Amino acid sequence: MKAQELIVSKWLNTDQPLSIEKLKGKVIAIHAFQMLCPGCVLHGVPQAQKLFETFSADHVAVLGLHTVFEHHEAMQEKSLSAFLHEFRVKFPVGIDQPSVGLDIPQTMNLYQMRGTPTWILIDKKSELKLHSFGQMDDLLLGAEVARHALEGLESNVNIYKTKSKGN
Repeated sequence: MKAQELIVSKWLNTDQPLSIEKLKGKVIAIHAFQMLCPGCVLHGVPQAQKLFETFSADHVAVLGLHTVFEHHEAMQEKSLSAFLHEFRVKFPVGIDQPSVGLDIPQTMNLYQMRGTPTWILIDKKSELKLHSFGQMDDLLLGAEVARHALEGLESNVNIYKTKSKGN
């Protein structure tokens, strides 16, 4: 199934707007979160940061999607910017475009997310490969990202930012 474009009102931690189309040819790991979601703050955001620090940007794009469906007044752009700074989040984060007349923002609705945290994994051909609600095991997520990143590459291609200590 072809991945749908993210509907984002603004991007943080990047100087240019991002899209599924612009990132075609890379694996895209999207962490949908809310900054007041305990599972997101304690596990999901650090997990996304670790993916961002581990995989080469030539092969994997790690994105955050701040998708607010509750506590709207507390979770504005200014608060999110402070949150990203304080938690040292370095990967790009898009603000899910609010819906008119609905509490559920547009990308959350489009992807039929049940809540946060949610992981979305898109392969190099922009095909949706994973849609997972709730906490996801670090090793399983990393293995899925690596499997799709290695697909179609020569065996000697390094998809990581640095070589492992065993090399």
